[in-house]
Amino acid sequence: MISIVSWNVNGVRSAETKGLFGWLAAESPDILCLQETKASPEQLTANFHAPTDGSGRTYRAYWASAKRRGYSGVALYTREEPKSVAGIGIAEYDDEGRALVADYGDFVLIGAYFPNSQEAGARLDYKLGFCAAIKGACDRLVKEGRHVVVCGDYNIAHKPIDLANPKSNEGNPGYLPEERAWMDVFTGSGYVDTFRRFCAEPNQYTWWTYRFHAREKNVGWRLDYHCTDEGFMNHVASSTILKDVTGSDHCPVKITLN
Repeated sequence: MISIVSWNVNGVRSAETKGLFGWLAAESPDILCLQETKASPEQLTANFHAPTDGSGRTYRAYWASAKRRGYSGVALYTREEPKSVAGIGIAEYDDEGRALVADYGDFVLIGAYFPNSQEAGARLDYKLGFCAAIKGACDRLVKEGRHVVVCGDYNIAHKPIDLANPKSNEGNPGYLPEERAWMDVFTGSGYVDTFRRFCAEPNQYTWWTYRFHAREKNVGWRLDYHCTDEGFMNHVASSTILKDVTGSDHCPVKITLN
């Protein structure tokens, strides 16, 4: 079995002070994808460069950092060295550290931090461009006979079931009609929201505002996903939300492959 965990940590340096590496040793995923790292490797303590799992095995670390300091960024921790690791290959997204593409042979893993469309859709065009780039990469890989796993913070609640107050949020970033329409297209093009394949229950969220005791009340949004091509679903044993893990305004999500 292979476990892949994805987590928007809302700043890795902050997450370190909240027990990131103790949690990593306890959870011991085979692969960990982080989003919103807000740091470059040279800014980080030694803990970040070769952490170990619960058995003392060392993770390899890969980073895609934004040119703008303290902004965006993704990271990959992996016990098995991928055949290759690269950005998405489009400068305007790689300059913000939006994705890492890791080739594991049996599948290609894309760890992505989708842009926030921002108030009044100020960055909606940029976001939809990134969405198109991710789908284009997946389409090319699948056409070549490869399998894909796209994990990360999509910054989109797809359907009304995926947020606590859908009606009042229809004009807000993360639930704009254009964003939901892209998810419709993506999941209608042979890609699967793995969590919903296993769980159709409401009140399943991965992000809560720090205000209004939202997490305590479970007033949240499901913004974090593992999506795969349909052909790979027979290898997906489980897809879960680790809602009890704190340390960020997001919680981790986990997929297990057989």
